Order: sequence, then C-alpha cells, then structure tokens
Amino acid sequence: MQIFIDADGCPVVDLTIKIAKSHNLPCTIICDTSHIFEKEGIETITVEKGADSVDFKLVNLIKENDIAVTQDYGLAAMCLSKRAVPINQNGLVFTEENIDGLLFSRYLGKKLRSSGERIKGPSKRTKEQDKSFEKNLIRLIGDLNV
Repeated sequence: MQIFIDADGCPVVDLTIKIAKSHNLPCTIICDTSHIFEKEGIETITVEKGADSVDFKLVNLIKENDIAVTQDYGLAAMCLSKRAVPINQNGLVFTEENIDGLLFSRYLGKKLRSSGERIKGPSKRTKEQDKSFEKNLIRLIGDLNV
C-alpha cells in the first residue's frame, strides 16, 4: 500500500505525510511546476503544467489498494476504476456508491458557472476538517491492512 497526494491545492499535504510516516507507508507527492514540494523522506514527482497532467501521472502510478488524497472527483473516479481508494481533504472516502452523484453535482456546477451564475466558493478550512481527515485516513489504512 502506498499513499499518493494530488498536491496542487491540497491543504493536508503535511498531515498526510505525518500519518504515512507513522504507519511506515511510502508516500508520493505529485504536483505541477507551479508548486514546489521538498519533504524529507518523501518522493516528489513534478510534472509540466497542463490540464489534468498531475491527475494522469497519479492514475498511471496508482495500484489496487493504494490511497489517493485528492479533491478532484474525476481523478477519484479514475482511481476507483483501478481499485484504489481515494479520499478528499475533509475525510470523505470516495466509493462506487457516491462517485456518480458527486460527478453529477460537479457537472451541474460547471453548467451554472458557464451560464453566468455565481456559485459560492468553499468556506475557510477548519480544525474539525483536519481532524476528520486524519481520523478517516487512519481508519482507511487500518481497513486496507486487514
């Protein structure tokens, strides 16, 4: 089992690394050239900027029972197709049961934005979200190690 982080805009990179190290799991950060990550003992893969370049690199590396930390529903769906387990920065584990609804809501949001509708952005990150992510990632690691 390995943890991959879709690091472009990810607020839980350091927390994920801490958890991976505490469970002796390899962890790989994947980002594009607009970000710089240098974390001791952690592999970082930097790809060229481009639409979904990080996503495609991650999905080409991930394997069954690996974990992907991402907030991207499309990437989560691709990880699920490879029997990997995606989790978002708030601790939501993406599953076959919830991914279609999430993708549809993303589609509707994009459609509204393209028609000129303004959609409220995400609220400020809270400590509770970090705690939820930490709890669910640790539980997920335990479940996959069984």
